[in-house]
Amino acid sequence: MGFITGALFQMSTTHASNGSVVDREVAIHSYLENRRRTARLFGLLDSRSYYDKPIPLRHPFVFYEGHIPAFGVNCFLKKGLGHPGIDRDLETLFARGIDPIDQRATGMSQVESWPERASVAQYVKEADSAILSALRNAVLESNDNAVCYRGQGVFTMLEHEVMHQETLLYILHRLRNDRKQRPPGTESLLDGFVPDREMALIPAGMATLGSEIDEVPFGWDNEFPGFVEDVPAFEIDLHNVTNQDYLAFVDAGGYTNRDMWTDRGWERREAVQRDHPLFWEWKSGSWMWRGMFDLIPLPMSWPVYVTHDEAAAYVKWKKRRLPTEAEFHRAAYGDPSGIERRHPWGNVETDESHGNFDFRHWDPVPVGSYPAGVSAWGVQDLVGNGWEWTSTVFQGFPGFKTMASYPEYSADFFDQDHFVVKGASPGTGSCLVRRSFRNWFRPHYPYMYATFRCARDAK
Repeated sequence: MGFITGALFQMSTTHASNGSVVDREVAIHSYLENRRRTARLFGLLDSRSYYDKPIPLRHPFVFYEGHIPAFGVNCFLKKGLGHPGIDRDLETLFARGIDPIDQRATGMSQVESWPERASVAQYVKEADSAILSALRNAVLESNDNAVCYRGQGVFTMLEHEVMHQETLLYILHRLRNDRKQRPPGTESLLDGFVPDREMALIPAGMATLGSEIDEVPFGWDNEFPGFVEDVPAFEIDLHNVTNQDYLAFVDAGGYTNRDMWTDRGWERREAVQRDHPLFWEWKSGSWMWRGMFDLIPLPMSWPVYVTHDEAAAYVKWKKRRLPTEAEFHRAAYGDPSGIERRHPWGNVETDESHGNFDFRHWDPVPVGSYPAGVSAWGVQDLVGNGWEWTSTVFQGFPGFKTMASYPEYSADFFDQDHFVVKGASPGTGSCLVRRSFRNWFRPHYPYMYATFRCARDAK
């Protein structure tokens, strides 16, 4: 995926030379790099596809081209700097996306007519100009406005675009191959060796979830405040569940065995009549993998991408369970010394040797392909190659407070119907690869790049 890779901003505990949290030049560079990467993603679209909606639960592509800069205007310029905005109607139209509830939904958008692409392009141009002018000249940090405290509005805007680049990727993944432009150098990756199924024993210890506001330059509201949880000893798979592992569940009738599914999971599976992972397709008597640009024989060594419902059914079939969020932290960041690591591989910054993230590949790679990213306990791929489902229902940590720049970001999803995922996928920007970062999805949403591994109590 090298054509859209690029050095995006890295969060650091080092402040700018003037003692502020925001380094103005880094912020400008990051904004421009973000916009270039997003433009390259839109460049994949065939000219006929701009108003396509390959995932019925999501808006068409036109929305995302307008939404990303409109978010910067709404949450940074308006809320933080008192800017009047550029186009009230477009900033309302592009204000917010959709959280999918029903996979059968078809017409979730109430928009009757989307603007012409030329109009969107003009708005994007004006928004970029206004935002860059503010980044160059405005006061970016202030105690007088909570949006500007520690530069929250700037970081919110920057990380929001990185998140939506991943959203664009998995929407593009569902677009027909003849409706997108294939860039050079995108040949399919080869399958690899499927490792033996082994588990690591993680001794009892403490896991720090979240962070304190003054420990990192920025975090989303659900990352604060941090707290320490006592985690009993447990075992966890060294590798993610692979397509080969999951095929055994499919072949054993896992999708027709009611006893393997939760009540709601079974109802949701029945509603859409799903009998295999969405990324799999049956063709000419064999299973295939639907990649970004190719339909290829199912790569047995790749992590399987499934919903939480599907993952929960598999682990019940194996007489195991999904790890909790705290167990994931213990497996990923714990260390026999008792001092937790910043990353599974230690305290050095992320680079391309540590995992399949930051747009390095269009698809997964064989599990265990990044030995430099192994945790202290020998667990592989805890960051990269796919978000990892946990059994933890998404909610705020004790003492949670909404953030000023985007107060609805987390709180709207504390509905007992979203589960925490941790780690990163191939389309996760490196700026989001931090210990405290949390992601979440509905248990039946099938489009994102999410895998899992099995856990069990220590014997």
